[in-house]
Amino acid sequence: MRRPAAALTALSLLTTTAVLSGPDHPAEAAPLDDATVVPLQVTGDPSERFNLVLLGDGYTEDEMDLYHEQVEQHLNVQWSIEPFRSYRHYFNVYLVETPSAESGVDCDPADGWEQRDTALGMGFFNGCDEEALERLITVDSETAGAAADMVPGVTDENRQVLALANSETYGGAGGSLATASAGNALSALISPHELAHSLGELQDEYPYYFRDTSLGRYEGEEPDSAHHTLMTSEEMIEEEAGWWRWLGEESEAGGTIRAADPDGHEGGLYYSEGMWRPSAHSMLKTLGYYFDQVGREVMTHRISGLRDQASLPVSSTPEGEVGAEDVLWAEGPHPVFHELEYTWSVDGEEVAEAAGARHLALAELDPARGSEVSVTVQDPTEFVRDPAILESEAMTRTLTWTVGEPLEQVETDVAFDKHRDTERAVAADEVVYAETTRPTDRVLQVAWELDGEPVSTAVDGRVLDLGEFDLETGDHTLTATVTDPEGADSQALTWTVDATDPEAPRELSTPAATVTGEEHHLFLNEFSMKLTPRDDRDGHVVGEFRVDDDGWHNYYGWPEDPEAPFRFTPEGTNVDDLVYGSLGSGGLSMAVFEVDGHENGWGTHTVEHRAIDTAGNIGAPDDFRATVVPGADLECTETITDDVLGGMTVEEGVVCLDGADVRGPVTVTEGASLVIEGGSLRGGLSAAGADTVRLTDTDVRGAVSITGTTSEVTILGTALTGSVALHDNTQVPADTWTGQDGYGPVVAGSSVRGSLACSGNDPDVTDFGAANDVTGAVSGDCSDL
Repeated sequence: MRRPAAALTALSLLTTTAVLSGPDHPAEAAPLDDATVVPLQVTGDPSERFNLVLLGDGYTEDEMDLYHEQVEQHLNVQWSIEPFRSYRHYFNVYLVETPSAESGVDCDPADGWEQRDTALGMGFFNGCDEEALERLITVDSETAGAAADMVPGVTDENRQVLALANSETYGGAGGSLATASAGNALSALISPHELAHSLGELQDEYPYYFRDTSLGRYEGEEPDSAHHTLMTSEEMIEEEAGWWRWLGEESEAGGTIRAADPDGHEGGLYYSEGMWRPSAHSMLKTLGYYFDQVGREVMTHRISGLRDQASLPVSSTPEGEVGAEDVLWAEGPHPVFHELEYTWSVDGEEVAEAAGARHLALAELDPARGSEVSVTVQDPTEFVRDPAILESEAMTRTLTWTVGEPLEQVETDVAFDKHRDTERAVAADEVVYAETTRPTDRVLQVAWELDGEPVSTAVDGRVLDLGEFDLETGDHTLTATVTDPEGADSQALTWTVDATDPEAPRELSTPAATVTGEEHHLFLNEFSMKLTPRDDRDGHVVGEFRVDDDGWHNYYGWPEDPEAPFRFTPEGTNVDDLVYGSLGSGGLSMAVFEVDGHENGWGTHTVEHRAIDTAGNIGAPDDFRATVVPGADLECTETITDDVLGGMTVEEGVVCLDGADVRGPVTVTEGASLVIEGGSLRGGLSAAGADTVRLTDTDVRGAVSITGTTSEVTILGTALTGSVALHDNTQVPADTWTGQDGYGPVVAGSSVRGSLACSGNDPDVTDFGAANDVTGAVSGDCSDL
């Protein structure tokens, strides 16, 4: 099932229908006289690779650097996501420059809703109607197709075209000719999602037709989809159907992989009920997450088989008759972090000494005329568990020859034929490959050196697995040299190995308080995090984060602004009918109507963050804890920053102490509010019938008694020396400003050097998961703190 055409006018996350110019948006495409093809990554003949073709529209000649920069960002995000990361070398990537007469695209809300003279006729769909919701970006399909056709050897059957619009407004569309606004925070995530559709034939998992409207309950038959089901786990296991081999495992995209169980993940194919998907979220549901294992297995299969060609591309000695003294060759493509397996046999008997080699010298075996020689090339990836996929020609190829007439001798240069490109640094655990030319009468020798020392990890020297060396941090030099055993000819290749992990340092919004001695911050209502991914090399570095061991999520800033920090709140923030940054049970992002029924995210969370560099190194994650507690939106009627001698009484309004030191007792009378941020109280605190008492990051010496408070009692990251008594405090019902059920007084991340007595509070006192250090006796409803 694919998205109906009617959905084109209001994108949810993406559409999956090819984009055409329509009557509401006439094409104004310019000739392609100035178009230029720029190969960005060529790892093999286009017929033996899947080809990604990137177009750009609304970029003038002077903006080509911007276009290239945005393309690099898109690609580096894609290469950070499995299985694209591990199968990067199965792709060719081409960029087509089509300079436009004017900057920008038609009908961009952020650019005055004006028409633009551009090469590919890209623009927002609704004809510059300022009242319309602009999300769908169209392109003149004929002109875009002509631009893509300029790439030699690339055809409709083996390519994905992504047209990038020079715009910061969120938008795009899907299909084999996909579009995206290149300058939007989320745009780099569109290409992997669209490849899931066009290359993987995977379906959308989000449970809505438009962002605020679901199709309701699914009532049909078992869907024709690899990752949607009506079956329970028991039915899957019994029938060995669906994703039964992955059930119960922790999902790469977050949560546990389940089927149609009570604890399963309901919703998908635009239905909110009656349809089940494997994981809580994946990139098919929410941009930013990875594929789960079910989707990753399908994508691995389709990438390996070049989509519809369904055959692992293996270059080899032509099948047929070969001589008894000939050398046979077979070279498959090269995954980035593991090797394909090569198994050679003569008359059905495996040649053990040739296991893993990409050649077989028949002279060493003295085969009889008429003998059958074969090699089986198989990808042993852990991404695939289904034997039907693993044994298909997309993952396993067998080639055969018959010993008979010898091959014709052809003059062969001593050279490397295909190899890992030398311009880009190599990751510290990468399997580097260097294929040589293939004479029929001898084997060219390849010698590897790492920092000047000879090394080897493969039978035939055509690959080197750097993961076996546990390299020290820093740069290393890797060299491969091919020589002819019968002569002095040689050729050398040199790579820089990048063994330095990238980083993603964080900048947090100012916390209300920080737990002493810990990377644990306490926030009122929300917090934000800005990551600045960096590396010791040039190029776009990808940042990622995850919350409470959920799936890793791409860091793109904020949906409305890539330079803004990501905002975390207990229920998320609505941006164009999608909710972002939710700390609740539904995950970081969901449809606006999904928020109902999910648990809120008040409390303590662990946030991890890391970076992935241009070489493919994944940096070690850093982490912190964040406790988010409710707090009323108070406006200070009086703010005191100077020191106070002799104590003070708060009789009305909202009195705020900001870093002030008070020497003497503090009293808060009925209906008044006291908010203290930093500083100290030297004389204790007494509040009876107050509206609000809030202490954050404060040093309090003396007894504290807070009774009968009617709105809020919050004590965060505060050191209290003396007895503390909290009695009969009744919180305001949450629907007045929190949107949640009621909560009790909050004492979190604080220390109490004295007794802590609590009674009659409604609800009970809570620490929201941020433990306190109490040295004295604890009684009443504080007993669980």
